[in-house]
Amino acid sequence: MARQSLQGNWVNAVLGFFIYGAIIAALANIPIIGWIGAIVIIGPLTLGMYGYFLGTVRGELTSIGNFFDGFNNNQFGNALVLNIVSSIFIFLWSLLLWVPGIIAALSYSLAYFILRDNPGMPALEALRQSKEMMRGHKSRLFMLYLSFIGWILLGMIPFGLGMFWVQPYIYAALAAFYEELKNQNFAAPYTEAPQSHTL
Repeated sequence: MARQSLQGNWVNAVLGFFIYGAIIAALANIPIIGWIGAIVIIGPLTLGMYGYFLGTVRGELTSIGNFFDGFNNNQFGNALVLNIVSSIFIFLWSLLLWVPGIIAALSYSLAYFILRDNPGMPALEALRQSKEMMRGHKSRLFMLYLSFIGWILLGMIPFGLGMFWVQPYIYAALAAFYEELKNQNFAAPYTEAPQSHTL
């Protein structure tokens, strides 16, 4: 599914991923101010990237501009919180040992896709739904990642430049993985609970 969806879309996928990586790398090399900026924009940028590959897998008309969809007013705040909270959770689990950290990362791996499909969803709810969706499927996703080891090794040979093609391939496969699980078990969209006006 990933290979099929990227046919005719490789240029935008590679260029968009290059821009994404260049922005984060540039901020990471600026002390303090750059680090703060990275914390602020990584969440929205990641949401846009995930949204791009999900749209591509679904056969939607996508462009490089979709990499910046996470900066929309109704997405920015939740994407920012999602990045911060998920990073904290994964870090805390990693303190126990590497294995709990990996399990946590797999559990939360679909949260950005869920947030993309449900723009008004709070970050914690996206994490909860991702954890629920991944119940019984973490080993499948882990094996999917392992299947890319050969591609990653090949991508690293010409000074790592091949990774600009391998990474889009991986994210497209992850989007296809999410689409499969969503169609199986999580077709109902998120709706905000009505607010109470009682004192």
